[in-house]
Amino acid sequence: MALFQSLDDICTKVLFFDIETAPAFPSFDAMPPALQDQWRRQTDKINRYEDSGMSPEELYPLKAGIYAEFARVVCVSFGLLGKKEGQYFFRLKSCCGEDESRLLQEFAKILDNQSIKYLCAHNGREFDVPFLARRYLIQSLPVPEMIDLRMKKPWDDEAKRIIDTMELWSFGDRKNFTRLELLCAVFDIPSPKSDIDGSKVGEVFWKDQDFERIARYCENDVLATARLYLKYMRLPSITDEQVEYADRIMV
Repeated sequence: MALFQSLDDICTKVLFFDIETAPAFPSFDAMPPALQDQWRRQTDKINRYEDSGMSPEELYPLKAGIYAEFARVVCVSFGLLGKKEGQYFFRLKSCCGEDESRLLQEFAKILDNQSIKYLCAHNGREFDVPFLARRYLIQSLPVPEMIDLRMKKPWDDEAKRIIDTMELWSFGDRKNFTRLELLCAVFDIPSPKSDIDGSKVGEVFWKDQDFERIARYCENDVLATARLYLKYMRLPSITDEQVEYADRIMV
């Protein structure tokens, strides 16, 4: 796990990122019959674990978005720390929209940047990275080398490229799950959840078609993750004045 000791060490090397996901179809009824059957089985598992008693139709818009087999990536936001004329800045950009295949291809171009050595996300090792990799395969796209951790052990160099701010907070406590917004409150970082949260992304995507709103929400998570990592490293934080927003790629 990379533990950088200065802002210069992080500049252009660490890509902070986050993804937003939504159910792959607007409703349970819109799914192909084969997937409907599989979602019924998934519903049985969810109900056994959570005892919600909900039907497949009711659970689909609420839960499908966290399973790569039943969902899609609707936004990827990413940020890089840079330095210009002696001043640090943090540049944010997003790929967002309905065309998941193109969205993934655009993000692959970012991952191919040779200066990027590490990826950083909150719960990225358990969620963001495997979710992305699975969706690349489902879309018949090559999995970018940076996130292709198939058959990799935690001590392999490839696996060490993933910096997970939740894992860093666990200090070896494997059963620990700490939400980003909780850690932001603990470390006095502005909350990234000022507008919507992950449970609302599917509704905003399918009903409102408000991709800009999803991108803003995702970018807030990226900025919060970067600020949290800097807190861990006891390094100067990113001020609002240092944040630059690049034009979003809407697909």
